[in-house]
Amino acid sequence: MMAAGVLNIDKLQSMTSHDVVSRIRRVSNMRRVGHAGTLDPLATGVLLLCVGRATRLVEYLMGQPKQYITTVRLGQTTDSYDAEGDVVTERPYTHVTTTHIAAALEPFRGTIQQQPPMYSAIKKDGQPLYKLARQGKEVERPSRSVHIYSLEMTAWEPPHLSLSVTCSSGTYIRSLAHDLGESLGCGGHVTALRRTAVGDFTLATAIPLDALTPDNWLDYLLPSETAVAHLPRLNIAQQSAQKLQMGQQIMRTADHPAAPLVRIYTPDDQFIGLAVGTDESWQPHKIFQGIH
Repeated sequence: MMAAGVLNIDKLQSMTSHDVVSRIRRVSNMRRVGHAGTLDPLATGVLLLCVGRATRLVEYLMGQPKQYITTVRLGQTTDSYDAEGDVVTERPYTHVTTTHIAAALEPFRGTIQQQPPMYSAIKKDGQPLYKLARQGKEVERPSRSVHIYSLEMTAWEPPHLSLSVTCSSGTYIRSLAHDLGESLGCGGHVTALRRTAVGDFTLATAIPLDALTPDNWLDYLLPSETAVAHLPRLNIAQQSAQKLQMGQQIMRTADHPAAPLVRIYTPDDQFIGLAVGTDESWQPHKIFQGIH
């Protein structure tokens, strides 16, 4: 049986997320490897990868809340909103106090509208924005709703401001830094960014990429079901499990979770996939044969 599961990698600076995927493909000798949410080359920290058939579950990891610690250099803006870009403007920052910062942070908490940076993987007419940006082009980027669960100042050592952020999927910390700098009237850009958690996956259990070898990588492979551990669990009889695996629906009963999507287990605690609920039944959604 081919290996399948989740790897929690502590990404190094200067590597792209695709670089990490390529390394894992070489180490594991497997082609089906995908990451659950891009980290900028400047950024370090938690990068989740799905291997084998677990790649079918990557979307459920991508939607999880993220936690970051970041350093923002006030007084300068760059075209990429981080230290890898070219400086566009420089403005005085010596007027900024912790009182100013505390007041400026408040409007960024909760649900906000955020415009993605030009240097991003979002596509416009099939072309990634960062490729257009490298050609000197700037295009309209519609703002989108993101949610900032927490945003706290941890240090102010002018011109460097340190923040801790917990946010929804799709939030750009570079845009947050840029917009905060504009709010303070001096501009700003990210100089350091570390992702400390994705959902329940944290740095405490993340593995440095260099620690993985062809001989030991399976020791760090988490079960596929960890990708959907945040979903309600439903244990069903073996006969019902077989029905789902054959593409048939099963009846929903009052003691089942009141949820639109559940992870399904057999009586012997084998994870077999996901089911979508209707008022009266569970429909097979992503069902696996013999996945671990």
